[in-house]
Order: sequence, then structure tokens, then C-alpha cells
Amino acid sequence: MKKIIALLSVFLLVMAGCSQGSSGSTEKESAAKSDPSKPLVVYLNDFDEMIGPLFEEKTGYKVELVSGNGAEIQSRIAAEKGNPNWDIVWMDGQAAFARWDKEGILLGDWKPENEKNLNELGQSLLSKSSAYFPTGAHASSVIVYNTNEISKEKAPATWDDLAKPEFKNAVGMADPAVAAPAYPFVSWFFQDKGLEEGKKFFGNLFENGAKVYPKNPNVVEALLNGDIKVAALQESNAYTMKKNGEPIEIVWPKEGAPASVRYAAISKNSQNIEAAKAFIEFLLEKKTQDEMITAGAEGYYSSSVSDVKGPSDRLENPSLLIAEPEWSAENEAVIKEWFADQSVK
Repeated sequence: MKKIIALLSVFLLVMAGCSQGSSGSTEKESAAKSDPSKPLVVYLNDFDEMIGPLFEEKTGYKVELVSGNGAEIQSRIAAEKGNPNWDIVWMDGQAAFARWDKEGILLGDWKPENEKNLNELGQSLLSKSSAYFPTGAHASSVIVYNTNEISKEKAPATWDDLAKPEFKNAVGMADPAVAAPAYPFVSWFFQDKGLEEGKKFFGNLFENGAKVYPKNPNVVEALLNGDIKVAALQESNAYTMKKNGEPIEIVWPKEGAPASVRYAAISKNSQNIEAAKAFIEFLLEKKTQDEMITAGAEGYYSSSVSDVKGPSDRLENPSLLIAEPEWSAENEAVIKEWFADQSVK
């Protein structure tokens, strides 16, 4: 009997040791996920000059920013799929986030403590999986016309107007197969009208001589050099032209402007989870958003946070038309391939 009791005691000691080892491992893992000395790696396409110092001052966490345009960030994340180097991705383009969510690379089923800060727009843009969070939305295109070429009375007022005979060979836009902000613009029309009617809508523009340029800065140049007279142009580019005193006017179409949503998400494989969560919550604070609004051209957007006012020279409460992230992701390849085919023609 004593022998059995002794063996049982040894067994219990071994099990306790295993339990402590397991607990110790979990504590180390938890510490790694909240280590303030390890920089939080953020991939972003805007606000890279001001957001880092603000976050570090607010939270004490160190941050390493990796900036690039939307296409560059998506390519980087795809290349690092097996060994991600990022903790946070924060950029424009709802389709990319829906795709990453479906691929299972984002941390889901988590809600920021300050999610209540979101206004009606922000609440409407929340992902069903709680994997990516809206910080704002901007018009991926408004209508811009050269006032030296077109009078206010004859300027287009709707998207359909761009296919009218008086604007033959006079309209330009960025290529959704190349420029990241241009895809949210075209995807809304395709979702709203259906794929075939969407092709018909843009087909009418191309038959009317509409020109497609690689990116929005190329569209700006075309407007200024007289290659085109009217453009579907990202609002930040449009307002920058206006501020620079260029001879243009901005039209918010009667039916609204298709928009790109800026989302932030956490990598499922992040080893700095606590800092990553702090970054998301930092972005959803009114004080942070107020600072972002003052950041030059990047500040032209509708905030997802309550009581944040946009730039004084921007239309107040514009109608933004937002294609659903999941739909945009599912149909992205088909739509971009169709546009690529049109450019070849």
C-alpha cells in the first residue's frame, strides 16, 4: 500500500511540473504578445508622417511603419503569406480586407473597447467577422472638369452625363487594374448594376472616347495639359488641385460618389497582439481622427468616428456609395480582367 501511495505521489508531482511548465510557456507567449519593447510593424498607405509619433506618445508602444501604395502593400502581404512580418495593415480598399479575411490571415472575433465611438457610417462598415475595422471612407472618384474648357452650366452633373456626345474624347479615369483607389470606384457600378450592365455602362464611356490612365496623378496631368477636359478623379487629388489654384471645379454627382473604405486589421500571427489592439483603438479615438483630418490631402475623407468634422472646403456629409467588401473581393479578378481587355482594344 505504501508503495502504491509513493508511486501516486511521484505521479502527481510529475503532473504538477508539467502543468507549471505549460503555464510558464503560456505566460512567456502572453508576454511576447504584449512586449512594449518590440516595435509594432504597421503596413499603411497614408498618414505615415504623423501617425507613428502620435501613437508612441499616446501609448508608449514603439512602432515601425512600412509605407507604400495599395498595390505594393497587397503584394508584400501576399509574398509574406508563409512568414508575415507585419502586425497591422491599415489602408484603403475594402476588397483586399475581405479577401484576407477569407484567407484566414486576420485576427477575428475581437472588438475594440471603444467601438462605441463609431458613428452611423462606421457602424454600417463593420465586418461581420470582427476582423477589420473602418477608420473612414473617401470618394474614390468625383467628377472634375477644366473650367477653361467647360462652363459651369454645361458641366456634367451625373455619371451618366460622361457618356454624352458633348464629352466625346474628353473624359479620363484611372485604371482599376493598376490604381488601387480606382477599383472601389468601378466595383460599385458593377455591383449596383450587375456585371453585364456594369460592362455596358463603362463600355458606353469607352465608345464615347473615354481614356484610361495608369494612376490618378496621370489623370491630373492629363486634365492640366488638355488631353482631357473632364475626369473621374479621387477626391484627395481633386481637392489638392483646387488648393493649388488649378482651373478646375469639383462636382459631387447627384447620385453620389463611389467610395473606398480605409480599414485596419491585425495579423493573426502577430506576436505583439496587445500593442496591435491598442493601435486599432487609438485610430478610433476622436482626438486621433481630428489630427488625421488636418493631414493635408490625406485628410479628405468621411470619418467613421462620431463628432469628427471634415476639412472646411470639402462637401459636408457627401453621399458615398460603397461596394460590399465580400462582393468586391469575389468579383475583383473578373472586373479587372475586363478592364485590362478594354485597354488592349
